[in-house]
Amino acid sequence: MEMKYVNHKKLKAFMKEGFVNVGVPPEDAEISSEVLITSDLRGIDSHGIGRFKMYIDRIKAGIQLPVTNWKIIKETPTTLLIDGGNGMGHVVSHHAMERIIEKAKKYGMGSAAITNSTHFGIDGYYPLMAVKENMVGFAFTNARPSIAPTFGVEPMIGTNPISMAAPTDEECPFCIDGATSISQRGKIEQLEREEKETPEGWAIDENGKPYTDTSRLLVDLVKRKAALLPLGGAGERLGGHKGYGLAVMVEILSAAFAGGPFGKALLGFDAEGNKIPYGLGHFFMVINIENFIPVDIFKKTTGEIVRTLRNSKKAPGHDRIYVAGEKECDKIKERSTKGIPINENLQKILRGLKEELKIKEDIGI
Repeated sequence: MEMKYVNHKKLKAFMKEGFVNVGVPPEDAEISSEVLITSDLRGIDSHGIGRFKMYIDRIKAGIQLPVTNWKIIKETPTTLLIDGGNGMGHVVSHHAMERIIEKAKKYGMGSAAITNSTHFGIDGYYPLMAVKENMVGFAFTNARPSIAPTFGVEPMIGTNPISMAAPTDEECPFCIDGATSISQRGKIEQLEREEKETPEGWAIDENGKPYTDTSRLLVDLVKRKAALLPLGGAGERLGGHKGYGLAVMVEILSAAFAGGPFGKALLGFDAEGNKIPYGLGHFFMVINIENFIPVDIFKKTTGEIVRTLRNSKKAPGHDRIYVAGEKECDKIKERSTKGIPINENLQKILRGLKEELKIKEDIGI
């Protein structure tokens, strides 16, 4: 399968133009394309240009609005409750983070709950906004049901990611960003484009048996005849109940604080099987380090934690220990120069979108 590498600036311009051409305001298209290209630069191929068509399709289907008419439902000095208006999840989330960062600067902390939103890209983008202001950020979101509860087989909870980012005294901030399932749905979509099987242990069928046929799995997840497994896998032996519990925690943060839908209510279909907005919920929090301790001391301690782990004894055959965020920082350096890898199947999709949306930006594929 021939791989092509595309300059990240051109790829971002391609997506921004595409968003504008389906009615997304230029300022909002800038935010949305920035979130997506950040994912590609960080090596998270499941949530970047590979997901661009998903947003376009949802806008054209009328289940995601190109204009994000978000509104504040309730506000206090340290909190926000926002209705996302079923617009661009990236846009309302970006604005929410900007506002609670300002709250944290003034009051030490800020939190925001959002309801009636849509897929907002990589979870880690938003905590990293706080890091740029020498703060610690957290982000959580629910999603359409994919994970089966421990000892169950029915998809009941989304892949519900958790992200936290903190500054260090090194170039790379600490940033954990991961689904509470073994694999997010976007990774399964990526495997399909690469024509690869889903590894055994990631998903089960309705009888609890391993499911490895990637193309069929994506179909059966929608039909609710298959489910992804939580972190730790099936049962409790390897801690699957812990991943399940974390997924439920995210569901509570994302739905209960906003009084929003959860579980099966996020399927994206009404009782007659018609497509409807997903109505996702998000939850964000920012902590101002200075309200606890001087930033330099925090960064030094966090950096020492990172270095202590990195310099600990390595397993045979391994020459480096990583801390969350370091591989992504390495990818940013590599891909900023080499470009973003686009496989043949994704190239076909992008050529189709270029023609369909009348995109003028030439990305050379």
